[in-house]
Amino acid sequence: MLDQMIKGDFCRQNQIYEDSLYARIQGKLLRFYDIVRETRKISIQDKKTIQELVSDISHQVKTPIANIKMFADILEKHDLPAQKQAQFLETMEKQIDKLDFLMQSLIKMSRLETGTFVLRVQDTDIAGTIAEAISPVWAKAEKKKIRIETECGSGILIRHDPKWTAEALGNILDNAVKYTSHGGRICIRVRPWQIYTRIDISDTGSGIDSRHYHDIFKRFYRAPEVSAQEGVGLGLYLAQEIIRQEKGYITVKSEKGRGTVFSVFLLS
Repeated sequence: MLDQMIKGDFCRQNQIYEDSLYARIQGKLLRFYDIVRETRKISIQDKKTIQELVSDISHQVKTPIANIKMFADILEKHDLPAQKQAQFLETMEKQIDKLDFLMQSLIKMSRLETGTFVLRVQDTDIAGTIAEAISPVWAKAEKKKIRIETECGSGILIRHDPKWTAEALGNILDNAVKYTSHGGRICIRVRPWQIYTRIDISDTGSGIDSRHYHDIFKRFYRAPEVSAQEGVGLGLYLAQEIIRQEKGYITVKSEKGRGTVFSVFLLS
């Protein structure tokens, strides 16, 4: 029996079903065999996940590093006009910012997946959390003349971590601003329910094909039609993981060319 297990050709049809010492020993061996097989399967899956992750990170890092090296080489070897130098330096700064954003996102992702971050859940007014989430995207919205409207009554207390929840809502808002055309509108609406409080973030952007509803929450996923846009494809993944840690969930409803609604449900 052990030889068969080592070779990997063990057949459960040979298992003995009787109340004897041999049958009990065989049962223990079978349990151990199943544990080893499952551990091996998990190890193979983890290895595959790491390989995919390394490949994704390599792809994300390759372009900005190549751009920085190219512009640095040009600035070093050519005597360019001051205006051109400033233009190149600005482009390099944007690429550095992209790398920094990627690194920060990877750190957050690592903390979420390994459980090394601590949620400080408390009864907090959700209006303050929403204001904190809007703050980082306000300037981008202003630049594109996008109106951000909120419908949130005062004193709506929800048990949540204000910092991490603001991060999750901010990532959704960042996407909304990114994919909403000049002069568009984003609305944040809070509706308390009996068990959950629902936060709808709707925009008048380009919309998402229903086939990709699940894909958009995957790590590094970028839809082909938006691949030219800035981004690394981690925002929605992080948002979903944060809300999951708070025992909530996110749904999406969209129509191509007519906008998207992300609904965040948090325990009241």
